[in-house]
Amino acid sequence: MNLGIGFAVGLKEIAAHKFRSFLTMLGVILGVASLMSMFALTAGMARGMRETMQAMGGIERVGIIDKDVPESQQGMAEISPGRTLADVRALRAAAPLLSHVTPESLLHGAALTQGATTVRTSVTGTDIDFLEVNQHVIDRGRWLSPLDIERGHRVAILGSSIAAELWPDGSDPVGKTFLINQRPFTVVGVFTLYEREEDIRRRELGLTQRAAERRAQRGERGTSRRWDPFNWKNRTIAIPVTTMFTEFKSAQMDRAGVDQGPITKLEGLYVRVADADRFEEALTELSNVLRNTHRGIEDFGFDTREEWFDRIESSVRATRMSGGIIAGISLVVGGIGITNIMLASITERIREIGVRRAVGATPRDIFVQILVESAVIGITGGLLGLIASFGLLRVLVAVAPAENAPYVEWSSVMISFLFAFLVGILSGLYPAFRASRLDPIQALRYE
Repeated sequence: MNLGIGFAVGLKEIAAHKFRSFLTMLGVILGVASLMSMFALTAGMARGMRETMQAMGGIERVGIIDKDVPESQQGMAEISPGRTLADVRALRAAAPLLSHVTPESLLHGAALTQGATTVRTSVTGTDIDFLEVNQHVIDRGRWLSPLDIERGHRVAILGSSIAAELWPDGSDPVGKTFLINQRPFTVVGVFTLYEREEDIRRRELGLTQRAAERRAQRGERGTSRRWDPFNWKNRTIAIPVTTMFTEFKSAQMDRAGVDQGPITKLEGLYVRVADADRFEEALTELSNVLRNTHRGIEDFGFDTREEWFDRIESSVRATRMSGGIIAGISLVVGGIGITNIMLASITERIREIGVRRAVGATPRDIFVQILVESAVIGITGGLLGLIASFGLLRVLVAVAPAENAPYVEWSSVMISFLFAFLVGILSGLYPAFRASRLDPIQALRYE
């Protein structure tokens, strides 16, 4: 039998029984829409995870964090000086598996003043490796120089959001002066604007000002609930770590009272592993150096992105599995509906089948015709499901946070459509087999 004729007959049957056909296809429509939504949601989560990972410095970035000392060292905890600039110097000298080491000394709630504008935020005292460890990029001006670090110059590099707030007229702040807690600093550089792919896409689509304001309001509320690495990078203010200590913090003496001279406590200490394939070796090397600078006290731990990455991956897999189960149930229900409607259609057309057999149609022709009609119902349901899913995704994109905005991959469109086609084919096998087995004489006598 000609497949084109079979498709035409199938479409004619759908048109002749519109409501019945729609109810038959409803399960397929819901199944495909669910499957597409699940694919888009998990793809958005995975993309957001990759973007966040990159914004945070990638999997090679490791943070050295404070940790409770082991029970065996409880009485000696005060011997350790904690995280200091001595750790930075030691790691750079004795840890070749690390490509970069950077300290961070934080000044929380600092008042940044330029003219009549005052902004309160945190300021980071750091050094030349900060860019590479945190994957920052300079858009205008320059980064801190070794001379800035050595002499403690009053220079600063601003995040793009902070620069826009302090100079709302859009002028270039490089070379201009502003105040940090009433101390004058010169802007020598501005970081690039960091955006998610979804934010860039929305901006390029030319969304209305009102919609942009609504998103900004949601973003402001969102940042109060969860930390956003893109917002953090856009609001970074970096100054030399030496300037931080001389201008805003006094040197502290060793907690154990040992005469080691003044030490400089750090709120953050981050490193970048040179080779991800030797990650565990690098952590061992890092631990050995820090154990030496901390006088044998293990009061430190490592904040790696591997565990965080694994947790997110598990969450994505769980979402994909649960969504797949729901979509699968809908498709099975849709398949049962197609089987029932095809059996009913065969009952209504027994005499027609008998006539076709009488004029020369073979059982194979009847089998193919019924199977093609079933496939047409599945394909039509799949197409309607794809249309419904795109409408649903428009709603999800509007309400979902930008970091997890649903993202449609064309491979998921093809997979969803293929599932609908297979459901149509599989659901038509039994009805097609029954129709092909009808005795033509009995079919012609059927009333």
